[in-house]
Amino acid sequence: MINHVLTANENIITDEKSLTDVFFDGCKSPDAVKKIGVEFEKLPVNKNTFKASTYADVSGFLRLYEKSSNLNDWQEISENGAVLGLKGNLGTVTLEPGSQTELSLIPTEKISDIKRILQVYNKTSSDIAQKLGIYWLGYGVQPVSVYKNIKIIPKKRYEYMTKYLPTVAKKPLVMMRETSGIQASFDYVSEEDAMKKFQVALKLSPIISAAYSNSPVRNSRLTKYKSYRASSWLDTDNDRCGLVSSRVFKGDFCFEDYAQILLDVPMIFIEKEINGVKTAIKTENLTFRNYLKNGYQSFFATKQDWLLHLSLYFPDVRLKNYIEIRNHDNQRFDLIPSVPAFWKGIMYNESAREAVCEVIKDLSYFEFEYLRQKTPKTGLDVKIKKHNLKDIAYEIIKISYDSLKSQKQDEEKFLEPLIDLVSKGLTPADLIIQKWENEWNQDVSKLVEYSRLM
Repeated sequence: MINHVLTANENIITDEKSLTDVFFDGCKSPDAVKKIGVEFEKLPVNKNTFKASTYADVSGFLRLYEKSSNLNDWQEISENGAVLGLKGNLGTVTLEPGSQTELSLIPTEKISDIKRILQVYNKTSSDIAQKLGIYWLGYGVQPVSVYKNIKIIPKKRYEYMTKYLPTVAKKPLVMMRETSGIQASFDYVSEEDAMKKFQVALKLSPIISAAYSNSPVRNSRLTKYKSYRASSWLDTDNDRCGLVSSRVFKGDFCFEDYAQILLDVPMIFIEKEINGVKTAIKTENLTFRNYLKNGYQSFFATKQDWLLHLSLYFPDVRLKNYIEIRNHDNQRFDLIPSVPAFWKGIMYNESAREAVCEVIKDLSYFEFEYLRQKTPKTGLDVKIKKHNLKDIAYEIIKISYDSLKSQKQDEEKFLEPLIDLVSKGLTPADLIIQKWENEWNQDVSKLVEYSRLM
């Protein structure tokens, strides 16, 4: 047993009621500027072999980027001497388990600003990475390398996830090491507002995920999936992934209900400072409820433990002190700004949310779950209750387009590439499949060139 002495900054949780404090703390003033958070991952590949780039190459990129970038003033993020990211006044660039890079922007009001920052980031990082033999891809899964050939970065969090998740599912290492996506986050003004947005986002998640399908080729071969990335999430960990609860879809759901679900999710590890060193400690599948009640070894549940536990819960839409919408394949650059633009048009317009709910009112939780299971293979080419999903998706995206247009900020233009695709019943994956089987002649170099971010 480890002897642990509590430090002054450890806030012991004394009752379950305080678990919802983090959610209530997220409530913003109705007069506050409505902002969007974006997390944008991209895949590093060797520019000659197209295999996944190594951690050594990508950490070398981080060091060069820190010195060369004029986008931000960066400081290293490291763990036990390993460079794992950079932090600056615009956000962070960090490494995911398979050396994917993730740019997390501080919340921003305008989609045009998000696009501009991403353009500078992609151009600068591309120029630097090419010196190290790296290309960055706007694509949802590594096109050549599979997880067995991709070493995990030297981070304790991912080491524990690597040990735990394969004990409960078949594809968590695909998700961790091979995939890249785009996430968007939004504020709320009250618990009621949060739950309305949470419900709509969860309902739309499998539909919009299908529209952004962009990972049909893996291991240098065409798979049976339009989104292999989304398929990996179906087999990562049923305790912590998916559509949260059927109760969300009925509208009878609150912050306390979300906390109660998290209390019964097995913990993977906790982090404690021991002898001045932050240390990850495996918890042997202990639920947070039991940890809160009985402690673990000489440790007691703290606010920091709860925040870590929240971050290790991976539903399609996640609640923190904001609403995080997670399930989109990474894209070529023309479609990247459409992700936050689409959700802004829905999440920050109550009339748009009501219109969306009218479109999908006859679908139940089980039908949304059916779509979640089905669309990684089919994309938009599937029927649900005699409706074509492509028609539902088009109608929903048009609602967002009209919402943005009504705000008179010229942001509806960011949805035009998505509307053009969906109006034809197509996804980005469908374009790749057509090219792969015809003009590309199954040549992975063509896919890499097509998907490069510059």
